[in-house]
Amino acid sequence: MNLDRLDRRILEEMQKDGSISNLDLAEKVGLSPSPCSRRVKQLEESGFINKTVTLLNPEKLNLKLTAIIQVSMDRHTPDRFECFEEALESYPEVMSCSMITGQTADYMVEVLVPDMDGYQAFVLGKLTRIPGVTGVQSSFVLRKIIDRTEIPLGHL
Repeated sequence: MNLDRLDRRILEEMQKDGSISNLDLAEKVGLSPSPCSRRVKQLEESGFINKTVTLLNPEKLNLKLTAIIQVSMDRHTPDRFECFEEALESYPEVMSCSMITGQTADYMVEVLVPDMDGYQAFVLGKLTRIPGVTGVQSSFVLRKIIDRTEIPLGHL
């Protein structure tokens, strides 16, 4: 599926507000409601839209500490990586995990916890107990300057 100008506008508007009604979305992008609904459905079926979510305020939920943890593994084998990644999937504190290069670490993991006690419980009780983890190095977010959820579409 090739995206045209209207598809890009739909994606832009839906990224700003996933709960926008079809009527409001159609008005914003300059379509009537039925064609707009058909386009949204086609974008979903084509995999351009993964899911629609509600973003919560972590501070209001007493999740005030974000840690960026670099994790080193003992072996670089598919089974070792798979085991690590499966374990992380089960931890709700993990907000994102990326396999990285250019560092001594193999992974960069972002976790969200209430405080330092929560961080310690996560690292000592979960992360370092995963087979193959040989080292962790953490940094803590003092303040988020940019915290986007919208991905850029200007290149399309």
